[in-house]
Amino acid sequence: MEKQKKLVVLGAGESGVGAAILGKKQGFNVFVSDFGSVKQEYRELLDKYELEWEEKKHSEARILDADLVVKSPGIPDKAPLLVQLNGKKIPIISEIEFAGRYTNSKIICITGSNGKTTTTLLIYHLLKNAGVKVGLAGNVGKSFARQVAEEDFDVYVIEISSFQLDGMYNFRANVAILLNITPDHLDRYDYKMENYVESKFRITQNQESSDYFIYCADDPVLQQEMKLREIIAKVLPFGYEPLDGAGAGMNDQDELEIEVDQNRFKMSIYDLALQGKHNVYNSMAAGIAAKALNIKNEVIRESLSNFKGVEHRLETFLSVRGVEFINDSKATNVNSVWYALESTHKPIVWIAGGVDKGNDYSILYDLVKNKVKALVCLGVDNSKLHDAFIDKIDCIVETNSMEEAVKQSFLLAEKDDVVLLSPACASFDLFQNYEERGRQFKNAVRKL
Repeated sequence: MEKQKKLVVLGAGESGVGAAILGKKQGFNVFVSDFGSVKQEYRELLDKYELEWEEKKHSEARILDADLVVKSPGIPDKAPLLVQLNGKKIPIISEIEFAGRYTNSKIICITGSNGKTTTTLLIYHLLKNAGVKVGLAGNVGKSFARQVAEEDFDVYVIEISSFQLDGMYNFRANVAILLNITPDHLDRYDYKMENYVESKFRITQNQESSDYFIYCADDPVLQQEMKLREIIAKVLPFGYEPLDGAGAGMNDQDELEIEVDQNRFKMSIYDLALQGKHNVYNSMAAGIAAKALNIKNEVIRESLSNFKGVEHRLETFLSVRGVEFINDSKATNVNSVWYALESTHKPIVWIAGGVDKGNDYSILYDLVKNKVKALVCLGVDNSKLHDAFIDKIDCIVETNSMEEAVKQSFLLAEKDDVVLLSPACASFDLFQNYEERGRQFKNAVRKL
């Protein structure tokens, strides 16, 4: 009789618990270890499935005896325990790699520095409207592994970060979407842009000639990279140039046009639910993916025109005495903030700050000079943000709580101004995650 393989799952969050549930179903001897505290909902799930787990420590001897390790994307590769595992040549993979081994469903994967969540939810919305049995996974929805264990979807739409891609080896995306590449998370990539680019392009690995690779032809990094890379899948670019062959483009009637496998679709950009240049790109990518799955034109048109958008991403939340409050807490990098500033057409009081990830703020200088009347810094250490804009903005205020930041912003704003929370930074100095930061922002605005 074959010896039962030992699976260790590091991290007992959504992805870790999902991997543990799937591991048990596939016959592994599963042990879950989290160096932090495990949330109550995940404790209950682990106990429900009779999984062995620990919190606030790592039992090294037990972990180093594993046959396979699935790690949370938040654990850096340089963590001492991972270094030891690598030294023993114990395979370390991501939850998505693990789950991909146990499903034959079609998989659509979306990555990029910005726009991932919006595009993922838009594709999910399209496929649901078309009656497809579809699961939503990755950084949104339930973990991919848990869905593979508990449900039976025909298609999965998965938002994938570079951290998850780093732990993927045999995984294959039938439709891979790369929206853009701008400097982000460089602290995890030795501050080398080429390492981050390489990570993003892992989304194309293992693709076959029957698969699709969708990318933004207007993105300068992708333009350059596509000259250097050989992509086996069918390549479908999108951008603002007129359509030339397969992919998506714009015509001179302000219509986006899509062609996949000689099937065409077009609609006015003014009919899109999501407005702004970056959202036209997101709609193009989603439309191409839908055409690749043979979704009918009328379903694509209807879905692109009635999609509701994403919480914490340019979410126009409330107006108080003529001051509009926009929650863009999901903007955790400089490029996301660029989109937020570019698409806001009123004077801005900008709330920013948090954990800097090696940000270069220079791409914001022109927009900030033209649009931002005051900067409210929110974070434990705002020195880099402050220094970047000290000669660009007349009024800079320091705060270290959301309530204080919102109050100060409201005092600085006038009727017909916008208070924009668009942090450019990670949230971990004051908040658990960007969602909590966004919720605190909305709660503070309600109290004004």
